[in-house]
Amino acid sequence: MWAWLSSRILRNRLGILVVLALLTVFFGTQMRKVQMSYKFGGLLPKTDSAYVHYEELHSKFSEDGNVIVLGVKDPALYELHHFQGWYQLGLDLKALPGVDSVFSEAHVFELLRNDSLKRFQLGAVVPHMPATQAEVDSIKQRVRDLPFYRDLLYNDQGTSLMMVFVNAERFNSEQRGDMVDQITAVVDAFSEGRFQVRRSGLPFIRTVVTGRTRTEMQFFVVLMVIVVSLLLLLFFKSWRVMLVCLLVVAVSVVWAVGSIGLLGYKLTSVMAIIPPLIVVIGIPNCIFLINKYHYEYSQHRNRIKALSRVVYRVGKASFITNATTATGFATFVLTYSDVLRQFGVVAALNIMAVFVLSILLVPILFSYQGTPKDRHLAHLERKWVDRSTERLIHIVQHRRPLVYAFTAFFVVIGLIGVSRLKNESRVVDDLPMEDPVMQDLRFFEQEFNGVMPLEVMVDTRKKGQALKEANLRRIARLQDSLATYPELSRSISVADAVKFTKQAFYGGDPERYQLMRSSGPDQFILPYLENAREQGGLARGFMDEERSVTRITMQVADAGTARMDVLLHDIRNQIDSIFDPENFRVVLTGSSVVFLEGSKYMVKNLAISLILAVVLISGIMALLFNSFRMVLISLAPNLVPLIMTAGLMGYLGIPIKPSTILVFSIAFGISVDDAIHYLAKYRQELKLTGHDIRASVFQAIREAGVSMIYTSIVLFCGFSLFVFSDFGGTQALGLLVSFTLMVAMFTNLLIMPSLLLSFERLATTPSFEEPVLDMMDEEQAIDSPELDDSSNGNEQSDK
Repeated sequence: MWAWLSSRILRNRLGILVVLALLTVFFGTQMRKVQMSYKFGGLLPKTDSAYVHYEELHSKFSEDGNVIVLGVKDPALYELHHFQGWYQLGLDLKALPGVDSVFSEAHVFELLRNDSLKRFQLGAVVPHMPATQAEVDSIKQRVRDLPFYRDLLYNDQGTSLMMVFVNAERFNSEQRGDMVDQITAVVDAFSEGRFQVRRSGLPFIRTVVTGRTRTEMQFFVVLMVIVVSLLLLLFFKSWRVMLVCLLVVAVSVVWAVGSIGLLGYKLTSVMAIIPPLIVVIGIPNCIFLINKYHYEYSQHRNRIKALSRVVYRVGKASFITNATTATGFATFVLTYSDVLRQFGVVAALNIMAVFVLSILLVPILFSYQGTPKDRHLAHLERKWVDRSTERLIHIVQHRRPLVYAFTAFFVVIGLIGVSRLKNESRVVDDLPMEDPVMQDLRFFEQEFNGVMPLEVMVDTRKKGQALKEANLRRIARLQDSLATYPELSRSISVADAVKFTKQAFYGGDPERYQLMRSSGPDQFILPYLENAREQGGLARGFMDEERSVTRITMQVADAGTARMDVLLHDIRNQIDSIFDPENFRVVLTGSSVVFLEGSKYMVKNLAISLILAVVLISGIMALLFNSFRMVLISLAPNLVPLIMTAGLMGYLGIPIKPSTILVFSIAFGISVDDAIHYLAKYRQELKLTGHDIRASVFQAIREAGVSMIYTSIVLFCGFSLFVFSDFGGTQALGLLVSFTLMVAMFTNLLIMPSLLLSFERLATTPSFEEPVLDMMDEEQAIDSPELDDSSNGNEQSDK
């Protein structure tokens, strides 16, 4: 089949180019449909209890995590000029599209008692911009007399907050536009020449991190392409070789991004890995094909024959290597997370698309070029490559015990490092500590204990029970218990709303900020409270329509998943001691819980997917080589790099999290590709040498080893660039992948040949030479009378 395909590709090259061009234009149009995902989370399946509880919270109450927090810690804020600016800032922000409301000391409300209607009415504490310093001082004192706002809008250390509530539906869609940029511009205009305004909150952090990650990832992909281009030019001494490789990669990236839009998926932080992944897969494909083309041409000086052999010899090996890599990523489809499933579908499809593009474009484009000059073939006889391969052969031939000893030593060192690994994720995990976003986040955690939303939802299971005195006192007890945790901000609930109501009934007396009693003077408040229930009033945001379900809202510090697990466990124990599980249903939810559970779910599923990928790839290799022993020999050198990489993470304190565990899937797929290329060449040499195992092992190193060295160096340099990123996740990606690839190159060129020689009678069985899946065993030449080296005037030099 492959011999037939190679001739058809060259005979129909013009038609194929036209079809590929049309498809590329089509996918290019689909790229415009790609939208960013602004929704928080998305890692959990819809059946997960954390997701179900989070959606229940949204259905009964407003969405959490839609507040941008501004903070000022400066006594000058309460000077007339600055307080007027603070007041005007709130009005300017409120006028921006997508901002629902603004809440600060200059924009707060109090409850006013209306005896004629027997109800409470909301009144602005600051009805107009203050004109004198005395008014500002009065406003400050009035706010301090309202305990409802203490540690919510201000604290005793002199910090004042402004909460900007953004429209959650708009913010989580493409209609958000540049909402955060507009808010930032207005805040910057206010703070200029005044004092520092801190800013944080989940919408702000999400926008900044998403924007920076997308921009930096694009920057590093471009930079990686530039570095890879220079290396290709250095290796092959040909501009056209470099341009052909870049064209294959560029078209592949267009197809990949276009397929995201075509399938209606959104660009998430996980999906953003696709472009560099395509570069990773595309460049090795091109190097193996071009290196084989130059090697074949150097043997017989027939360009068309060399191009034909490229397709049916290396093409089959490339198909298998790409198929195994695609299989590894396709395992994500078996998870229950929409984000991982979509990533698996796009990655698997486009890895195979890269193979199709490389196997079509490389021979076709070179068929239109002239014959390679001797200087373009010089890389096949480079002394440093020859010395390297001969040194490897010498080690494999004479130092195998030393190879096994060093392997055992590094595996043990790696396993010790693995024992130090920690599973730890944070909401804001990738920014350096000196970044302004991190500094502002730590400021709010220090002043108010956190900004990440955490909710306790209490279901009394009976209509109207949320406002019963006994239940209000239970809620207040739980809030008192929550106040003892340094990671939690002050909580707010319907109990606080009731206290606020009682204070208003007694003329705003701060001493009356307390829960009501069903007997005594407080019974006169009941008519006002009943009318407040009908209006919705202040308690509307804390109860559902039937007043059977209520919420306790607070913020939590970005303490990491390990501490959050302990914290939520302790809070659960406190809840169960106050609310009898037989009579109440109380759940912990909020964006922070969804992130925690989503991170744990993703790490677990990525680990399972990696194990499943190893099993499935082993099955493919069993079919490919028809030998279980050969599968073990090929897997051993490719598991060692993973152990060493995990050990390196343990020693460097790099935790297990979604962005780091994904490295193992990428690295394993690439390293296995090298193993398949080597074993395929080894089997071919067995037939050419009359089953001379030693000669076949050494010749496979000389030929396949060159391409393996080239691809490893190119990919190592490309991924190493990510180490210079400002994001921890990107740095880890660069460090770990580049380290793994370099280790995998040595293990595949040292350990695997050593095992083949040490167990030559056990490993190289007759079944290995007669595989279930035929591969790389065709030796017949292909005649293409329509294409020869003198046709079409294509004898110009390859510049």
